[in-house]
Amino acid sequence: MRTRKAFTLIEVLISIALLGIILVPLFSVVDLMRDSNQHLLKSLEKSKQITKATKVLFLDVLSSDGKIDIKKDEFTRLCIEETKNSLYNLTLAKVCWVVLKNKNTLVRIEGSHYTLPLEDEDKTEVDTIMSDIILFDVYHEKDKVLVLLQQKGKEAISFMVQGITNPVLKVLPNGTKIMRDGRKILPDGTQIFKDGSKILPNGTIVPAPNKPKNPNANRQRPNNQPPANNPPGTVPNHTQPQGQPPQPNQPPRNIPQGQPPLPNRGNPLPQNQPIPPN
Repeated sequence: MRTRKAFTLIEVLISIALLGIILVPLFSVVDLMRDSNQHLLKSLEKSKQITKATKVLFLDVLSSDGKIDIKKDEFTRLCIEETKNSLYNLTLAKVCWVVLKNKNTLVRIEGSHYTLPLEDEDKTEVDTIMSDIILFDVYHEKDKVLVLLQQKGKEAISFMVQGITNPVLKVLPNGTKIMRDGRKILPDGTQIFKDGSKILPNGTIVPAPNKPKNPNANRQRPNNQPPANNPPGTVPNHTQPQGQPPQPNQPPRNIPQGQPPLPNRGNPLPQNQPIPPN
């Protein structure tokens, strides 16, 4: 009979020992890769969060009306009175960026009409942006806004927004605001535009009043009156008798002194012929 060869017990034990020696560093490498992936994902999420926060702050400043209130303490408190960049579908929102003392957390406060510190009846939305803030500073000069932002253990982020001007040109003693676009905002909130139209505080639009028409604009010339054909700079002839064709306008002639004026060439008379009486 043919005998079948097989592994001996010693060979099997040696194989198991070699496999155990190989699997120990293999599992350690797998754990190291897993930890590296988790750390990378956390870093990406933080970077994405910082990028999103920077983008939101940039759009808040860019979409503002120029009314920016900056108060400096340990950290800068930035308040934008009106901005079109709303995360909660508001037409115009008031947004404040504040660093809280609890873990130096940067928050964004959005609402319509509120004051800091917040009260219970204020309807606002508070979003936590990031924590461990070591630098948040804002500078506003003329039409430029510079923002500096840094989180602990991260590189500082800075950006500048240009073209941010205050729309209020001047404020009259009675409280009326003269805007740069020509509008007038009364103390009660009524907006008056250049054409006379208004927007009342309740949102009602009042159209501009109709301007009176010029009474001479539609006046027509009589049918039997020929149109005037006078060259520029000449005076029309209003002494033309009725029933006679209009005489062409002659340019003025310089008559030497001591000579009688020449007869009108438009209607010459024969010499030595008396002028018929009227």
